[in-house]
Amino acid sequence: MRILAVDWGERRIGLAVCDPSGTLASPLATLVVRSSTEALARVAAIVVEQEAERIVVGLPLLLSGERGEAALAAEAFAAQLAERTGLAVETYDERLTSALGERLLRESGTRRRRDKAQLDQSAAVTLLDSYLMWLAHRREDSR
Repeated sequence: MRILAVDWGERRIGLAVCDPSGTLASPLATLVVRSSTEALARVAAIVVEQEAERIVVGLPLLLSGERGEAALAAEAFAAQLAERTGLAVETYDERLTSALGERLLRESGTRRRRDKAQLDQSAAVTLLDSYLMWLAHRREDSR
């Protein structure tokens, strides 16, 4: 099943997609948007282009686990995306994906300040990797 991961932000949206077997996450473009309407239209178009069957939107919870303004905005975006695409859209805890994505980029020799778009892509890949591991674990537990 092809899953599209969305690292949602008001101005930049990092995207990643997995292969049909659900094992390998790959970065896609980082979208620069001016409005939630534009964000919704562009992500929906990529869903079709990538033939995604499910979408996971990063949920930026506070470190305490509570929902702040950013998490509420991400949930609203996820609900609108589900309505627009007709696909299952889940939110998934992304509290540490940007930090981990930044570390991975730094270890690969990329400078964070130079390319925020790469950071958003890396965060989306990290989000999708984490989600895929969670799905695999959940499948094992149900056996």
